[in-house]
Amino acid sequence: MTTEQEGRRTERIVGLGAGADAVQARELATEDMILNIGPQHPSTHGVLRLRLVLDGERITAAEPIVGYMHRGAEKLFEVRDYRQIIVLANRHDWLSAFANELGVVLAVERMLGMQPPPRAVWARTLLAELNRVLSHLMFLGSYPLELGAITPVFYAFRERETLQHVMEEISGGRMHYMFNRVGGLKEELPLGWLDRVTAAVAAVRRRLPDIEELIAGNEIFLARTRGVGVLDRETIMQYGVSGPVARASGVDFDLRRDEPYLAYGELPVKVVTRSAGDCQARFQVLLEQVKVSLDLADACVERLRHLPPGPINQRLPKVLKAPEGHTYAWTENPLGLNGYYLVSRGEKTPWRLKLRSASYNNIQVLREMLPGNLVADMIAILGSMFFVVGDIDK
Repeated sequence: MTTEQEGRRTERIVGLGAGADAVQARELATEDMILNIGPQHPSTHGVLRLRLVLDGERITAAEPIVGYMHRGAEKLFEVRDYRQIIVLANRHDWLSAFANELGVVLAVERMLGMQPPPRAVWARTLLAELNRVLSHLMFLGSYPLELGAITPVFYAFRERETLQHVMEEISGGRMHYMFNRVGGLKEELPLGWLDRVTAAVAAVRRRLPDIEELIAGNEIFLARTRGVGVLDRETIMQYGVSGPVARASGVDFDLRRDEPYLAYGELPVKVVTRSAGDCQARFQVLLEQVKVSLDLADACVERLRHLPPGPINQRLPKVLKAPEGHTYAWTENPLGLNGYYLVSRGEKTPWRLKLRSASYNNIQVLREMLPGNLVADMIAILGSMFFVVGDIDK
């Protein structure tokens, strides 16, 4: 409030709130606001907390606080045999259950010096790519939803249901398939199943442009994502970020091509990259990777049709023991690199099975990405990092 009397100017500050620190001369200094986002996931399937320091509406510091869903999976591995571990290992990233199982059995097979039959190798590759598409479709539908676009999630779930039918038919499970076994797969492929996979893949490929057309040219989506949440290559290397998030920033690395496992060495794996490193680039990479995985699935089906008859798994002893030693296996999971460090002392249970999940690194980099951005852009950035909270905490 200002009054002027006889040429004199007097300033009075009224309504001094709790946020005011001090008044010196004509300046009012205020404290930064600390805002807790969570502890919850934006889509409520998990618990994540972000501690933000704000200067007005702009973020000046961000700290991801994890551990609210910690279930002690690695300690549980140590008191279960190698068959029982699979049922636990497929749950930390519930969108990528088959890929999670795969890393465990690959590590154990490497310790045993075991080579699965060719039919098992190609069937695993096919199922891994179908699982990758299922995971990507979830984020392709849910990410626009977090920005206010409701329609894409219905299209994405329509395509997910098409693929879920064939995955459920072969495994009996809808999310946690439990179809991998040490030495191969649980059982033979059902009669006519490859034909149904071909039809499902063709249907998804045919209808995928529906999702693309809804989002690609949408002015609001472009305004909310273009140039927002830019992640540079150097920061990716420092934090170990991987998968679609890293490739959207120009990191041209994919284990399926660069260090092949399963049957990927015999497949033309196209690695999708972008250079912008923003939210829009991450969405584009995910969309293009769906198309690549559908092509790889078709190639696997064609190869399986021409393989000679043979077993789908190896016969195992009643009590399976891995020899003493250690090994490391890693896979290109839908969210990024998953690593499995197995240490055995010759028992039927592992002495140590360390799990390196992709989501943990993808979330830790938020402390570098969020500062400087507006609070309104935080959800756009958070949703574009493609993580599952269970994959962070394990």
